[in-house]
Amino acid sequence: MGLLELLLIAVGLSMDAFAVAVCKGLSIRGAILKPALTVGFYFGASQALMPLAGYFAGTWFAEYITAFDHWAAFVILTIIGAKMLKDSFDGQVSVTDASLAFKVMLPLTVATSIDALAVGITFAFFNVHIVPAVTFIGFVTFALSAAGVAAGRAAGARLRSKAELLGGIILILIGIKILVEHTF
Repeated sequence: MGLLELLLIAVGLSMDAFAVAVCKGLSIRGAILKPALTVGFYFGASQALMPLAGYFAGTWFAEYITAFDHWAAFVILTIIGAKMLKDSFDGQVSVTDASLAFKVMLPLTVATSIDALAVGITFAFFNVHIVPAVTFIGFVTFALSAAGVAAGRAAGARLRSKAELLGGIILILIGIKILVEHTF
């Protein structure tokens, strides 16, 4: 997997976190730097840890499905992307409260990184160098989430659906690319 593909996956995966960070930015008053860095840390860490967990789960059964791993990657990425597309068209923006407490942030990070777990499983199928990959995904998500807090503060809720739409399209296109490369 090349750097461009990894960047596109990282951006696609981080769009849910970006959307939630935008909503957090809507509710934060006062100084923005500390909340932006805190939200970025939470989402960056979860988006790095979940594909790592998925990778280890995937290595346990990857040898049994290498004949159709490209189909599995296509289906997983397409389902995740389709869900993100659906969410982008629902138009319901939930404004979260300004709390950055662990008990508030943990459910948000888990909810936005489930798709990263599935992507980690596909990484196992393709023997991706996992430590650099999850580090990169974590840093991209950190940066986009921190920026999302600032964007939420500046631009409001209209960015949420556009972020999910873009993320969904990116993941579906990567799934199609993987399928085409391994089928033809």
